[in-house]
Amino acid sequence: MNELESLKTIFKDRIFKIPDYQRGYAWTKRQLNDFWNDLVNVPMDRYHYTGLLSLKKVDKNVWTNWNEEKWLIEDRGFKAFHIVDGQQRLTTFVIFIQAISELIENLEENKGKTDDEIYLGSFSLKAIKEEYLVISRPPQFIIRSYKFGYEVDNPSFKYLKHRIFQEQNSGTIQETFYTLNLEKSKIFFKENLANYYDKYGLNEVEGLFKKITQNLMFNVYEISDDFDVFVAFETMNNRGKKLSNLELLKNRLIYLTTLYDDNELKTDERNSLRKTINDAWKEVYYQLGRNKRNPLNDDDFLVAHWIMYFQYTREKGDDYIRFLLEQKFTPQNIYAKTEIILSSLQDFKEIMEEEDTEQEQEEEEEEEEEEINEEEEITVLRSKLAPKEIEDYVNSLKSSAIHWYNTHNPINNADLTAEESRWIDRLNRIGIIYFRPLITTSFLSEHIDSKKRVQLFKAVERFIFIAFRMSRSMANYRNSEFFKTARLLRLNTISVDEVICRLDSLIIDVFSYTSENDDNLYFYSGYFKTFLDKKFKSGGGYYNWNGLRYFLYEYEMEKVRLRGSQKIDWKLFVKGEKDKVSIEHIYPQTPTNKYWKTKFKDYKKSQQPNFQGTLGNLLPLSQSINSSLQNDSFTDKKTAKFNDRKEKVRQGYSDGSHSEIEVSIYEDWNPDNILDRGLKLLEFMEKRWNFKFEGDSTKTELLFLEFMNIDNLKK
Repeated sequence: MNELESLKTIFKDRIFKIPDYQRGYAWTKRQLNDFWNDLVNVPMDRYHYTGLLSLKKVDKNVWTNWNEEKWLIEDRGFKAFHIVDGQQRLTTFVIFIQAISELIENLEENKGKTDDEIYLGSFSLKAIKEEYLVISRPPQFIIRSYKFGYEVDNPSFKYLKHRIFQEQNSGTIQETFYTLNLEKSKIFFKENLANYYDKYGLNEVEGLFKKITQNLMFNVYEISDDFDVFVAFETMNNRGKKLSNLELLKNRLIYLTTLYDDNELKTDERNSLRKTINDAWKEVYYQLGRNKRNPLNDDDFLVAHWIMYFQYTREKGDDYIRFLLEQKFTPQNIYAKTEIILSSLQDFKEIMEEEDTEQEQEEEEEEEEEEINEEEEITVLRSKLAPKEIEDYVNSLKSSAIHWYNTHNPINNADLTAEESRWIDRLNRIGIIYFRPLITTSFLSEHIDSKKRVQLFKAVERFIFIAFRMSRSMANYRNSEFFKTARLLRLNTISVDEVICRLDSLIIDVFSYTSENDDNLYFYSGYFKTFLDKKFKSGGGYYNWNGLRYFLYEYEMEKVRLRGSQKIDWKLFVKGEKDKVSIEHIYPQTPTNKYWKTKFKDYKKSQQPNFQGTLGNLLPLSQSINSSLQNDSFTDKKTAKFNDRKEKVRQGYSDGSHSEIEVSIYEDWNPDNILDRGLKLLEFMEKRWNFKFEGDSTKTELLFLEFMNIDNLKK
């Protein structure tokens, strides 16, 4: 075992780069909290083992292209290393040191001072930065050389320099899934250090700096040239924060590019393929992290792409990554050669290597033409996994990433038409379940235009509402079929019309029936009624139906379409706070007001909860309101209510959403009007999703108000 080294020793005369096969910064708040607690709690006179740091010395032909760091290696004898294992911790250390630098730099007593005039204990700020962060090349000090960073074409490096290390004049900075983590780490340490300084003072902050640079110890291991660094990366990184499958796959693909012999992949082609892989992953992680408030899961994307690209199988949850890493993209598939028979000299020429000079190529061609007859068959050996397969696969990942992002973020999205945006938003609101790969695929084919896509989205939305929200199908119902359909649609072996036909056929064959009395297709409501029966028995009724908010919002949006002026915010509509509501029981669940006792006195106490939980009694509100006001009489609910200070505490139905205004037109709110509105809502349901209920008696049963048609017994 090598001797343990502190950060101070490790950074002496070394430059660290994160290579292209590495993932970006993956630590989240949980790891940062653990790191902070370890640092704060380690005694000043004790060392703390931090883990293994595995390094690979960078070849000269690589570092000679580092314009900003090359002078440190050539003039000052620095050594350049790629970080194979330990980059998450090392990245955290330099962000922490940067945060400390900014803290002391911004102290009131240091305003206007230069770096060599500012001190943290006996350490000048200039010395701290040069030892761990950045050195400027004298005498002009124009070139700034960072001691820790990424390969220059990695977008995380520009982000690290300009957003973390605060280098000026950044220009446009691409933010990705990983740069979000860099940003969050910087914020975490700035906040914690500020609080620590306020509580304990500058001397204790100096103590933290000494501990992080002198007390935290690494076991440093240099990987030799003949060691398989890619395999080491896969093995070592799984000891820490587990690599995502997308991260593992990138490393594997870059590794595979090194295994082809020169006859199959020349040096320039190898470099080009490696660049293609890196470009694809840059795009993928840019799209995954594009929405800071809701970054997308990388493995979810990889699973979806596997569904779209390869033949879907239904074995276990991890069968996709076992296929990718153990069957498809394996070293064995490169070492295993297959014979390719070429039937003409021209075919042979097309795969021949290019020689160094045109003269040598011409001489060889003359010899070949003499030896090989045009009709002869030529046999050559090629890897089972061709480089072109890797290129096609990663380009498909790259092109799919933007559409994957768009399906999650359709609102105000310039890449989508207004209709595409509207219907994808509907799919997200209703719960897109397993259809996202199919929706994403619809954007990948040049044979599918926007009009056809919208038709597909409408058919999918209708199927989800009827099969899952109404008929209560299991969440994985027919998922294998439509996963396979996504791939067939990508390959253009099935049309959008055929997919729509299949969705409609399932609704007709499984969820509907034909009446003997007419030619209409009627929705089979048995499963829906059984589901609702349980909800009414538990006291919630339609309020606990997971399709309610989507349904009432769609009803409201139909009114918006006809009358204009949207008044309901979907985000508020689905995320009510504890003391607020977004869906109101018009006839309240606690009807203590005299008005309600009078209006419902003709019905048994056991029947009254049915009026409260039935569909016609539930109203989406355009503003959240204090739930204590729900027991007001219907007359009071229709008008705005003010407190003693003349402040409006709730608006009335008459100036609320279109649905509220519609309810406010009723003179009273009684059992008959609840039934009337419930029937209207079910009529809208029939029209909106294009199916029929068989008669008003069926609708009354679905509203759980069938007792209104028999003798009504008083309490």
